[in-house]
Formats: sequence, structure tokens, C-alpha cells
Amino acid sequence: MLYTNKIIKQSYLILCCVCFFSCQNNQQVSNNEPEKDKTFFENNLKQKTIYIQALGNVNQEYVNYIKKSVENFYGYNCVVKSKLNLTNDILTGSKRRYEAGKILKKYNSKENILLLTEKDIAHRKSNEFPEWGIFGLGYRPGTTCVISTFRLKKNISKATFLERLKKVALHEIGHNLGLEHCTNDKNCMMTSASGTIKQVDSEKIWFCKKCWNALK
Repeated sequence: MLYTNKIIKQSYLILCCVCFFSCQNNQQVSNNEPEKDKTFFENNLKQKTIYIQALGNVNQEYVNYIKKSVENFYGYNCVVKSKLNLTNDILTGSKRRYEAGKILKKYNSKENILLLTEKDIAHRKSNEFPEWGIFGLGYRPGTTCVISTFRLKKNISKATFLERLKKVALHEIGHNLGLEHCTNDKNCMMTSASGTIKQVDSEKIWFCKKCWNALK
């Protein structure tokens, strides 16, 4: 009986050791998962270069801020190009705004390019709203997007304006990468603004897990 009890105790100790090392191994795998995501992010996204180009006169501070924001969030190499002059051929029918679709078509490029303007831009939403004022527009997927500061800076602090600018820029680049509007989490930057600045303000500078996975 003593011999049997001894065997039982030894077996129990062995089992405990196996369980302990198994838990340790599982914990290591779990802790390494974010590192795998980070490695994928660095190896696959950082290889891209995005060009930032002003359309018309744009405050250089805004250009530099977008450059830094894109570099920090996506890991892109960003290059600022010389500004382009706005031309009448990209005006809307009313001649009061610039048509985002015409801008994308005119300046579409094989290079990844973000166009920035301080002028109001619009997009045809429906027959009822042929010139729907927007914050930005980008091909999905594609290489070209355009954003406007015009509707982002009315009656707010500079800090709030810059945060909005960052979110819209990262959102439109997300479309270029192939991301659709997110319906998974309202805090995700890929959520559709639906024409309201309140949605932009409520979002985090963040992509939900579903959107990040879609980039893979």
C-alpha cells in the first residue's frame, strides 16, 4: 500500500509539472501574437511610400502634420511633393466647389498619393444632392485619395481640427488599401461619417480588429 501511494504521489507530481510547462508554453504563444501582428505590419506596410500633394494654397503645417500622422500610424515612408494649382476643369456644376470624383480621375497615379486642399469638395450622392459636401474621397482599392480641410475647422479649437484632419486622412488611405466602411465598431476610423462631423469626433484614432485583419 505504501509503495502504491508513493507511485500515486510521483505520478501526481509529474502530471503537475506537465500542466505547468504546458501553461507556460501557451502563455508564451499568446504573448507573442501581438508581436506577430507587429512584424506583419512592419514588413508589409512600411514598404509602401505615399506622396502628399497640396491642391492650391495649403498651410504647410497641415501638410507636415498629415505626413507625420501617416508615418506614425501606417509606418509609410511619406514624401511631400510640390503643390498643384487648382483648375476650373475640376469644378462642380455650380462652379462653387471642386468635385472630388474629377480630382481623383485627373490626378490618379500608379504612385500612392494623398491630395490635400483647403477648398470645399463635393461628391454626387443622389439626384436630390448632386453636390454633397464631403471631407474626403478615395478609390477602393486604389492609389489616390483627396481630403479637404474646409468642413473640418469651423468654430473649433486647433487641436480638434488637427485630430479630425488626421482621422479623415487615415480613413481615406484605408479605402485605398481596400477597406470598406466599417459596421463592426463605431469607434473604428473606417466607420462612415454619413455627412456628419459628430461621427468623426466620436471615433478613436484606431482600426478595429476586423479592419486590421482585412488588411492582411
